[in-house]
Amino acid sequence: MDEEVTIRAARAADVPAMAAIINHYAAQNLMLPRSEAVILRVLDDFVAAEWDGRVIGCGALARLSPELAEVRSLAVSPDYKGKGLGRRIVLHLMERARARGYPQVCALTLVPDFFAGLGFQAVDRWAISPKIWQECVFCPKFHHCDEVAVVYNLTEQPVDLSMPSAAWEGLVAAFARREALRGAQRPE
Repeated sequence: MDEEVTIRAARAADVPAMAAIINHYAAQNLMLPRSEAVILRVLDDFVAAEWDGRVIGCGALARLSPELAEVRSLAVSPDYKGKGLGRRIVLHLMERARARGYPQVCALTLVPDFFAGLGFQAVDRWAISPKIWQECVFCPKFHHCDEVAVVYNLTEQPVDLSMPSAAWEGLVAAFARREALRGAQRPE
């Protein structure tokens, strides 16, 4: 099967199959769910693993900052787990990150040993501050997150991902907007 699987840029026609695979694991609380609309909105981030005309896996490389991209929504159809497909998808995404000039790739995972086998290092979640402050703060699991942060350096130089003051200002504004929206949605 390995040689027959193609990993390629995802297409709109792949979205229902990718959402089904992702949401299969989300239903087991193993990853965050993704709607077809959300996947379609960031389709350029996704790759699809195709075998015999069927999408059997997917993953995305999302830009978090000019220095950091995240591997996310990595999922393989249950029928094809344990065959090295997840590894191939991550390696493909890492090559994509190199080609786009990212010095570092991260992931949040419940399976840190999988990523360790690819050379990722476990780090404190706060070490990937662009991820934490752009997205994690809005996650319902934020205060009881059970995922492990992992990072892979694509360059020899360590990357400083600490948050500049402009990012803090953006974060404060985002929280203010969120609270204003919540207040507007509350019944009197």
